[in-house]
Amino acid sequence: MTNAQLIEQCLAQDRLAQKELYDRYKTAMYTLAYRMCNDFGLADEVLQDAFLQIFRYLHTFRHESTLGAWIKTIVVRTAYKKIKKSVSFESLDHQQYQPITWGNELDTDYLEQAIQSLAAGYRSVFILVAIEGYTHQETGDLLGISAGTSKSQLYHAKRKLRILLKHYRQ
Repeated sequence: MTNAQLIEQCLAQDRLAQKELYDRYKTAMYTLAYRMCNDFGLADEVLQDAFLQIFRYLHTFRHESTLGAWIKTIVVRTAYKKIKKSVSFESLDHQQYQPITWGNELDTDYLEQAIQSLAAGYRSVFILVAIEGYTHQETGDLLGISAGTSKSQLYHAKRKLRILLKHYRQ
């Protein structure tokens, strides 16, 4: 079934089509929500709230982007709203960072741990720009910050990751 057909059936309140839409996107969107929130329970809430919004506002989807990109935007905004109170877009240079001690091989779990250890503001920008491929302008629009602040947060996130990973030797 194409996305266009799926959307049409979802708009007709077809529960099987709604389940199909959810099943197509749930894993990727949960992963994104978890990366942004760094909390499994909160990621569950984000996913549930995001899909409620997706089904509520599916009639507003204008096909100007892919369905997946539209859904991702809703998930990002929902996640950001959930963590907004704890997000800080200030420089944390005055704080001491404790490097993570790595074994002989860096694997994806260690890298994920390092990314998750970033402050919420750094982590949000890093995930959106470096992992998800958003531009600084798009990231700023999603998070309610300027593109310059997004660039600064990415710079500091990368710097912190270098500190955290500096003991890793290949």
